[in-house]
Amino acid sequence: MFLFIRHFFIALQFFTRIPVTGRLADWVGFSPAMLRASAAHFPGVGWVVGGLTVLVFWGLTQALPGQAASAWVAAVLSTAFSVWLTGAFHEDGLADTADGLGGAVSRERALDIMKDSRIGSYGAIALVLALLTKVSLLGLLAQAGGVRLAALALFAAHVTSRLMPLLVIRTLPHVGDTPTSKSKPLAESIGTRGLIAGLLWWVPAMALAGWLAPGAPWLPAVLGALAGLAWMWRLLRQRLQGFTGDGLGATQQLSELLFYLGMALALV
Repeated sequence: MFLFIRHFFIALQFFTRIPVTGRLADWVGFSPAMLRASAAHFPGVGWVVGGLTVLVFWGLTQALPGQAASAWVAAVLSTAFSVWLTGAFHEDGLADTADGLGGAVSRERALDIMKDSRIGSYGAIALVLALLTKVSLLGLLAQAGGVRLAALALFAAHVTSRLMPLLVIRTLPHVGDTPTSKSKPLAESIGTRGLIAGLLWWVPAMALAGWLAPGAPWLPAVLGALAGLAWMWRLLRQRLQGFTGDGLGATQQLSELLFYLGMALALV
């Protein structure tokens, strides 16, 4: 149990701006093996990021005037908060993946482009459209299903979308330049125990969401996230013959968006 918690804290430090310092850091410890094992706790990070983002979203909807636009303002500011909290880690992966795979370039050229820290046209367009879509869907969910449903969807989407990259890691090889890779030390591969650990974070999150909103269309939402996983898995396999850290970030972002979309479509 203690090792499980220590791995979670390493993942939390790696994927967010939340500091793990002092005596806590001494207790957690660190090793390359622990860093690799912490990948299984990616959905656990979703509990923290999603939970804190929900607090911001819910708090703003209660503090702002009781107008329809309040939900959209809350969606924008809570999204900005989540981007800050994660250091735009996943959004950066989405932009780099779009730059690398947006054009008709060779596998080697795509990998080179994805390592470039500069953002190109494909990346900028993908990032803007992704953020606009996320904000719009959250605002729509709040208006169509209520603020409570939108808040629960926000939490569940953060956890679910962080489970999807684990399936990519499990089924595809890591590719790219090992010394400069963003994902190599963390996620070269993942075993059955790692997947079980990820599911141990995901199942309670969905159970909690289902208990608080039993009539909500959670199944279409999860199917949407799985569709995002399937699309990214196929793209990475065809174009790169494996995954990169940027590809994992893009998988998380697309799965999160399609989670919201799946729920929104089921509310019609």
